[in-house]
Amino acid sequence: MAKLTDNAQERVVSMKERPEDRSLDAQLRPQTLEEYVGQERIKENLKVFMSAAKKRKEPLEHVLLYGPPGLGKTSLAHIIAREMGVNIRVTSGPAIERAGDLAAILTNLSDGDILFIDEIHRLNKVIEEVLYPAMEDYALDIVLGKGPSARTLRLDLPKFTLVGATTRLSLLSSPLRDRFGSTFRLDFYTHDEIERVVRRSARILDVSIALDAAGALAQRARRTPRVANRLLKRLRDFAQVKGDGSITGVLALEALHMLEVDALGLDEIDRRILAVIIEKFKGGPAGLNAIAAAVAEEMETIEEVYEPYLMQIGFLQRTPRGRSVTDSAYQHLGVAIPKGA
Repeated sequence: MAKLTDNAQERVVSMKERPEDRSLDAQLRPQTLEEYVGQERIKENLKVFMSAAKKRKEPLEHVLLYGPPGLGKTSLAHIIAREMGVNIRVTSGPAIERAGDLAAILTNLSDGDILFIDEIHRLNKVIEEVLYPAMEDYALDIVLGKGPSARTLRLDLPKFTLVGATTRLSLLSSPLRDRFGSTFRLDFYTHDEIERVVRRSARILDVSIALDAAGALAQRARRTPRVANRLLKRLRDFAQVKGDGSITGVLALEALHMLEVDALGLDEIDRRILAVIIEKFKGGPAGLNAIAAAVAEEMETIEEVYEPYLMQIGFLQRTPRGRSVTDSAYQHLGVAIPKGA
């Protein structure tokens, strides 16, 4: 996993969680499926599965949520626990370093409880092996002693539900994936859904936002609720300092311009990457190493943080020979498309 540079960590349009996002995310997190905006197919399926589990008086089957960061996987896990009327224990793949850590967590759960493991793809293989019987048989196999005298002790566990979240489904081993009863992919949000997220968050934060301001913010939020809420927080600051506390359309555009976020949600670094490929490499193809050197960023950061959105909106292409920008990128930057390109 790439270690983010300072530039990548500080980006206001970054979809990855930042430390200052945690209190805001908790404050704005929807409490029920009805409050949760978007992901309609997933919500309908969860309603059926949770209702059936309640009628049978059984725990919900294990659930795997995957998709890009910032789309609401953690929020869904908390909602599942609330709708099922059970407690939730939250941890992450990197935090579970030893089998004993996992054993301590599992033995402290109660029947029906939710264990939420974020970044589950980062569990090490030893922990996965311990998790298999826990998920299948609600049992924990503990090895006592070493060598010929070693013996295995099986402990019964409460019937819990594991909710796993990952941004990298391909990094999950097949045996682990197969033990989840339901697997859901979270999709990017539509413009209208992001507007609804913005208006709901504004009500919770007790800030007035005009319809055109909400639309301008939604247009730049990269179809991601986390980015929308972070931008809303910044706009609230501008409104309190440069206005009367209300976010108007004019103030929103002025603030977003100062934040260097353009109409498609690109920031200064996104535009610099495109400009470098156009100006130094004639639009590409250009090697990732050369691009990284030209913009003073790590190759892994460009590949994992910057490229996905540029590819999603059709501004960048990956080819066997390297990266190339599209005609749409030329037009967005206001650069003439070379003849014969």
